[in-house]
Amino acid sequence: MAGRFFDFGRNWEDFATKALDPARVAQARDDFRELLGDITLVGKSFLDIGFGQGLSLLIAAESGARVVGCDINPLCAEALSKTSRFFPNFDSTRVPVVIGSILTEATVVTLRTRPEASADGYDVVHSWGVLHHTGDMAAALRQASSLVGPGGYLILAIYNRHWTSLPWKAIKWSYCRSPHWLQRLLVTLLYPIIWLAKLMVTAHSPAKQSRGMDFYYNVVDWVGGYPYEYASIGELVGLVEALGYRCEKCLPAQVPTGCNQFIFRQIGRPAGSAGG
Repeated sequence: MAGRFFDFGRNWEDFATKALDPARVAQARDDFRELLGDITLVGKSFLDIGFGQGLSLLIAAESGARVVGCDINPLCAEALSKTSRFFPNFDSTRVPVVIGSILTEATVVTLRTRPEASADGYDVVHSWGVLHHTGDMAAALRQASSLVGPGGYLILAIYNRHWTSLPWKAIKWSYCRSPHWLQRLLVTLLYPIIWLAKLMVTAHSPAKQSRGMDFYYNVVDWVGGYPYEYASIGELVGLVEALGYRCEKCLPAQVPTGCNQFIFRQIGRPAGSAGG
């Protein structure tokens, strides 16, 4: 990945080692459960595509779901292991992990045939802030949606389209092609600018991040997270509903280039689509 793509696994492992604490885990639990609302996970199959540091995966597991995690970066498995120290009542070794890209058919076949999934797919497929980093978001949406069983849920967070999206893409592209010292300089220079911008837009201190995150590690992600795509709410809803889904919940981003959150329910795949 070096030289072309951002190393999300390294950033997540560093976060899990140095920044994660019980308060952040508690906040992640609250935000995860608030997003899911009335969706119960007890006895349900739950696939987390791009599980990162593993918080959502472990929270779903302790909530009674049969979980499977998928990530392209093997370092995320190490981050998951480190995050699991905050879940002492749950045996994290029982969390199956598939390392591979959601864009490859081999990975999708492996996920579809996992024993945790039914013959028709998973009850819940969760991919928070991930599919826009694959390099082909539309294809990633098709692959992820094909893994949801009848009546199941597809939970997504995707970067919002904004006039600053193209400049951000250029920054991320440049970061991933820069030497390490310049990457650190970019983060240092942009950190106070992002802090001030978020403070002005939200009127809340950026030190308090949602989902148990940490502002510094989020800045590293925001500056370096390439590949990078985005979509307006209308564009994303149109893409997913064309795959046989109905949008049941949408939480707009708090900042213009942040992630819009969606819950879609499968109502029937179009003729000729993959899956099942």
